[in-house]
Amino acid sequence: MPVPVRLLIHGASGRMGQALLRLCGERDDCTIVAAVSRHPAQRVADGVPWFAAGELSGVPEFDVAVDFSLPEAFDGILALCAQRGRPLVSGTTGLSDAQRAALDAAATRIPVLWASNFSLGVAVLHELVERAAAALRGWDCDIVESHHVHKKDAPSGTALTLGAAAQRGGAAPRYASLRAGDIVGEHLVQFTGPGERIELVHRAGNRDIFARGALHAAVRLHGRAPGLYRVRDLLD
Repeated sequence: MPVPVRLLIHGASGRMGQALLRLCGERDDCTIVAAVSRHPAQRVADGVPWFAAGELSGVPEFDVAVDFSLPEAFDGILALCAQRGRPLVSGTTGLSDAQRAALDAAATRIPVLWASNFSLGVAVLHELVERAAAALRGWDCDIVESHHVHKKDAPSGTALTLGAAAQRGGAAPRYASLRAGDIVGEHLVQFTGPGERIELVHRAGNRDIFARGALHAAVRLHGRAPGLYRVRDLLD
């Protein structure tokens, strides 16, 4: 049986961090060796040592860091991974241009994966959208995304990355956003031509799918060569 991949969870007290801690316990291919948050409420929980953000240099050895934190905490975890030569999986949003440039620079030394959405289904949808756009030149392309009433950014980051996939295929996407109820996330990419229409849809039933996708990516990023990776690169 393969040795489990040792994970460091950065941003562990957040919603995604809590899901990662819980769901990793259901897998036998990874284990959590440390959790990091801004102000940990306890030093050890369920056998996992917790560290404050200012104590990053003291975390134990790990194979991959999984980061769902805030932009102000991102520089520290990226620097730690670069220093120790460890891969980084990050879903932290709101990064500045300088932080994105630092991410690109780090990818020359370590494997790096940043994504706005870690759903494995959305990763497949990106590929389908790009292929459809390339095959349906001249068709209208519309992306409609729906989320809960508390989501502030519009269009969503996922909608924009789907739009980028459509653009790579030659389409010119238009966007529409809906904020209603407690919708976890729905994305419709519609291609419309004379007398016909194709709809590609992904609906998220719960937020655990994003944590499962991040764990999947972290396990498969371990041992890879330095570079920038996408979730879709790690589906096999």
